[in-house]
Amino acid sequence: MTLGGAIGDSLGSSLTVRMSGAGGGWSALSLKSSGRIASLSQTMVPTGYTKLQEERLAMVDLGAKPEAASLQNGYRQETSLVESRRLLDRASRSSVTLSDCGDGGYSETEPILEEEEVDEEEGPGSAVQNMPKESLLAMALQILLPFLLAGFGTVSAGMVLDIVQHWEAFQYITEIFILVPALLGLKGNLEMTLASRLSTAVNVGKMDSPIEKWNLIIGNLALKQVQATVVGFLAAVAAVVLGWIPEGKFQMSHAVLLCSSSVATAFIASMLQGFIMVGVIVGSKKTGINPDNVATPIAASFGDLITLAILAWISQGLYKCLDTYPYVSSLVCAFFMCLNPLWIVISSKHPASRTLLYSGWEPVITAMVISSIGGLILDKTVSDPNLAGIVVYTPVINGIGGNLVAIQASRFSTHLHFHCAPGEVPDEAKGCYYPCRTFWGKGANHRSAQVLLLLVIPGHLIFLYTIHLMKSGHTTLTPIFMSVYLAAAMLQVFLLLCIADWMVHSMWRSGKDPDSFSIPYLTALGDLLGTALLALSFHFLWVIGDQDSDVGD
Repeated sequence: MTLGGAIGDSLGSSLTVRMSGAGGGWSALSLKSSGRIASLSQTMVPTGYTKLQEERLAMVDLGAKPEAASLQNGYRQETSLVESRRLLDRASRSSVTLSDCGDGGYSETEPILEEEEVDEEEGPGSAVQNMPKESLLAMALQILLPFLLAGFGTVSAGMVLDIVQHWEAFQYITEIFILVPALLGLKGNLEMTLASRLSTAVNVGKMDSPIEKWNLIIGNLALKQVQATVVGFLAAVAAVVLGWIPEGKFQMSHAVLLCSSSVATAFIASMLQGFIMVGVIVGSKKTGINPDNVATPIAASFGDLITLAILAWISQGLYKCLDTYPYVSSLVCAFFMCLNPLWIVISSKHPASRTLLYSGWEPVITAMVISSIGGLILDKTVSDPNLAGIVVYTPVINGIGGNLVAIQASRFSTHLHFHCAPGEVPDEAKGCYYPCRTFWGKGANHRSAQVLLLLVIPGHLIFLYTIHLMKSGHTTLTPIFMSVYLAAAMLQVFLLLCIADWMVHSMWRSGKDPDSFSIPYLTALGDLLGTALLALSFHFLWVIGDQDSDVGD
């Protein structure tokens, strides 16, 4: 029979698909295409997987048994469904527009999984064996430089926060401190999620086609602007509510200023970091570096500094206008909110971003709420003059923990996209979770967890001494302070890596894409754990007599 419909309409008369079969199993497949269509199709196929596709076609042409083709990593599908979806995937590669890719049911994860769902017996051409191999040294070196770069970015953010805490806006509108973890957490909610999605797309060959690459980039950037604006507004609402509950005080002018500052900061910072992130992903692909190792920490390297500097500048500027031009704050908020329809239209043009436009809000909003709770802890701790030293270290411990766990989550996600069908997890991830599973083993992800955990103490020592040499902060680096601080940092990262192992595999088992769902939760938990453990550490230091709070002054 001749297959018409979407395939025939998209490819025209130059491509005819002929199938024949009995009993639901297809026994022959032939493709007739013109030289122009064949050339276009070849440019759209990832070069690293050309051999795999040729072997698949050869198996089908030779009449491979349906039973062998339908069993993929232990996940059995109807043969006719497998073949028809493979054809639809080929047809989608010939799309040259943003909107000609299917309906709203499309997602980035589904085509990726269909490309790589192969039988374990396919041999050298399988996706598992095509996955890039990494030595322990190469992995450590690729992680180390971005980790240090991101760490110095968080140190800079901490030093900026230590300075701006004395500004009028921060002194009289203390709810801004509640905004800080939520807005800094946008790098986990949005930037790192974008980095993880694009890293996975690069690793599985979805960005080898220039057309599909820019479709993914434009759609995801527009989606990120929508999410940044909405999350910025909701973070301000959460800050107002959390600031009002303990004291029962509410000022409308302060609430409007918080909304304007939060929305404007989230929008501008997200746009700047989005452009940087795309450059990092494309550059990593061209230089042969695994983007999973470098993209997420670089996404956070200057993210904290940029976000905090923009927040301080906008908040202080609007605060100065509060008495003479009170309407300015409302106009700023309205301007950025009115841009949302434009970003919605752009993001809806690409099916993958259109799907996330409707389904990607749960992790982003939940993560914002979790980070806001950490912000409330920071606000109450800073209000105690005896604990003022916590300010400079909060972005450091939160940022480092979030960076490390984001690397591991991105690696887990890529591993699952390569090796497992949707809903299936590796044998070692089945059964009840136990912490040793994350660190004990010979797999690449076990080694990366060990490397990430070993980076905590030397990394934080470098950053602590950098703060000390810059004469910032309000705390002397005594042995007892460093011991307590490093213990808190080590416990934070250990817990985050264990949670990441459990969470990523649980989400994959339930059919959710870990690239879009896990990292927001993990970085938000990093903010909450980091702030809470740091506050407990400073309380403990105060109780035992380590009490200096004027070093930076």
